[in-house]
Amino acid sequence: MEGVPQHTAPRTVEEVFSDYRGRRAGLIKALTTEVEKFYQQCDPEKENLCLYGLPNETWEVNLPVEEVPPELPEPALGINFARDGMQEKDWLSLVAVHSDSWLLAVAFYFGARFGFGKSERKRLFQMINELPTIFEVVTGVKQQRDMSGNHNNNNKSKSSGKMSRLPETQTKGVKVSPPPKEEDDSGDEEAEDDEQGAICGACGDNYAHDEFWICCDVCEKWFHGKCVKITPAKAEHIKQYKCPGCSNKRARV
Repeated sequence: MEGVPQHTAPRTVEEVFSDYRGRRAGLIKALTTEVEKFYQQCDPEKENLCLYGLPNETWEVNLPVEEVPPELPEPALGINFARDGMQEKDWLSLVAVHSDSWLLAVAFYFGARFGFGKSERKRLFQMINELPTIFEVVTGVKQQRDMSGNHNNNNKSKSSGKMSRLPETQTKGVKVSPPPKEEDDSGDEEAEDDEQGAICGACGDNYAHDEFWICCDVCEKWFHGKCVKITPAKAEHIKQYKCPGCSNKRARV
């Protein structure tokens, strides 16, 4: 991977976080919507390969840099060797965990390089911590980052697997719907927590009230309609929806 030229390296907390978000977005694409292309590039017959996320929200599979020490921390080496030795979902989860670790290493490398103090490091981590990890996005696991404020995010009613088939009262951006509960004062509160816990399986962003979402009937992950190019009108005619990742898996088999 080409190193980051010194004059363009991020120097403020906001710039480092922007760099982090760009690299993260690229890695999420590789492990979700562009997983077929990523899978093919990780040929076990090739030399040690690494997955790099780039600041412009793209990704690449490449050999590690030759310079020692490298200009930036290096991601996990040899991810291609494990590809055929385990189930694909487990392999992708493993790559996702290492990608999370690499992103943090790069972000705090910049912090150390440009002398971030305690308050700046804390602010950077807080900004990063507001985003779900790549592992959470890839696996669909929504770990509770605030145990005192979040309820169980897995109690979502899928209503035949598609958000577009929820009650017609939800006309603009169908929402994640919590399972029916006894009528009490806390019902609305719990529903809101459930909605806020939803994560898009493509871009990794959280649920928003004004956006259309759809659920994959195979992996049961939720997606922004715009991320998988599905409109509410189109969803009405889909009997069983498969996300790009699940569709690619089926084609490969």
